[in-house]
Amino acid sequence: MLRTLCAGIAGILAGCSTPTPMPPVAHVDLPRFMGDWYVIAHIPSRWERNAYDAVESYHLLPDGRIQTDFSYRDGSFDAKVETMHPVGTVQPDTNNAVWGMQFIWPIKAEYVIAYLDDNYQTTIVGRSKRDYVWIMARVPCLPDDVYARLVRKVGELGYTESLRKVPQQCKR
Repeated sequence: MLRTLCAGIAGILAGCSTPTPMPPVAHVDLPRFMGDWYVIAHIPSRWERNAYDAVESYHLLPDGRIQTDFSYRDGSFDAKVETMHPVGTVQPDTNNAVWGMQFIWPIKAEYVIAYLDDNYQTTIVGRSKRDYVWIMARVPCLPDDVYARLVRKVGELGYTESLRKVPQQCKR
């Protein structure tokens, strides 16, 4: 009985453990990061589950915060465009790689830039809980080999859930 009780307590405590922090990139040049990023694939939040043509746009505000406009079509390419407007705040001493993203005051969700290529063309944004992740690019569609490499990187960051590839209207 004592073993069962101890095993149960150990299981509860293991469930309460803090996740391994999401490793951020070494540095983000904020002005260079600003602009449009197409959401290529993700583990979506509730609002994004059926997103088509998803785009995250960042604009640096005079006070250093980041105005974000997330636009998408819900369920099809023909649906009307929905938009959300969270504001990002760069966390101190993170070299601009960790933000608090505020959708509803006073809650700020963790937003970690975990991968960013040298040319600022592809990025992966994640969270330490490994509950959400976004692969984004400056173009709406990526070559298969680039996409596969980014998906592998998401796995290396500790994600185990399958990604949803976001339908984007690609001009080929």
